[in-house]
Amino acid sequence: MRTDTVHSSAEQTRDLAYLCAQKMVKIADIELGDFPLLLAPMEDVSDPPFRALCKKYGADMMYTEFISSEGLIRDAWKSVQKLDIYPEERPVGIQIFGANIDSMRLSAEIVERSNPNVLDINYGCPVKKVTCKMAGAGILQDIPRMVHLTSEIVKSTSLPVTVKTRLGWDDNTQYIVEVAERLQDVGIKAISIHGRTRKQMYKGEADWTLIADVKNNPRMHIPVFGNGDIDSGPKAVEYKNRYGVDGIMIGRASIGYPWIFREIKHYAATGEHMAVPSIEERVAAAHQHLHHAIEWKGERLGILETRRHYTNYFKGLPGIKDYRLRIVTSDDVSEIDSILEEIKLRYRDYPMEELTNRMKLKREKV
Repeated sequence: MRTDTVHSSAEQTRDLAYLCAQKMVKIADIELGDFPLLLAPMEDVSDPPFRALCKKYGADMMYTEFISSEGLIRDAWKSVQKLDIYPEERPVGIQIFGANIDSMRLSAEIVERSNPNVLDINYGCPVKKVTCKMAGAGILQDIPRMVHLTSEIVKSTSLPVTVKTRLGWDDNTQYIVEVAERLQDVGIKAISIHGRTRKQMYKGEADWTLIADVKNNPRMHIPVFGNGDIDSGPKAVEYKNRYGVDGIMIGRASIGYPWIFREIKHYAATGEHMAVPSIEERVAAAHQHLHHAIEWKGERLGILETRRHYTNYFKGLPGIKDYRLRIVTSDDVSEIDSILEEIKLRYRDYPMEELTNRMKLKREKV
């Protein structure tokens, strides 16, 4: 199905007027603008180095990687490290997951000491090792327990509590309209909904119609953010207008491409596609990401966990495969820096507008 359409000037003007007319979106007293773009919580992706880049390029709110409540209460290093947040990335939410009510309550208290702007509960992770314990999307099989757990967390913290979830466990249990209302009734301040069931994982096309039903429920008064398959400015504006959501949460489209936030905002404001980042900007982002990751996690983990981003930093450039292979197989920081500089020299005269047009045509065929 084609969703990325070419808009006429009149349609672009109408889209822009519609966006500008919207009221300020707020989570509790946190102002996010009239069309906020949120960075989704993603394991081994949404860490401080990556969040810094997304903030730089236009994300309005960040969420951390999801943090195990059991790990937090046991002071596990990997879980505790994920609590790290920095002033320049605010507003930021720390996301936790778990099934045990006592553990989640204690985790909420630990999170509050880190002073994020928001505490988020993960009811959307579809991974089996999480869902088999009735955590993440697993709790969608027991809605009363989901509501009770949420209520207990809201009571245990002074932070605004938000939720990220899915449409349901499977096609037969898509109760998200009722679920969202019940969660609002026990005190959450915003909800982000991924337009797939747990059974779908990330397959098929995200269905935003039920997200729209949540937003259009006259009893809902908290912000409703849509998530799933947004990868361009035209699609973001189209989905905003078609489904009426308060904002959009961007996940996979941002991996290795933090410029997605800037591009969406540019299209929303002008109705025009923004030129893709220059090779200098791409290399600078790769350098920054790598060195911040090393500062935060140490050399070994910093190098390993940055590798997944390189594919998209230089996606679409002809002949990039050999450079990319060298980068993702190197364990030496100086060597990686040198390869990045080679890439900058190799493509400094490449007409990036060709890459822009090629990517635009590819998206319009979706």
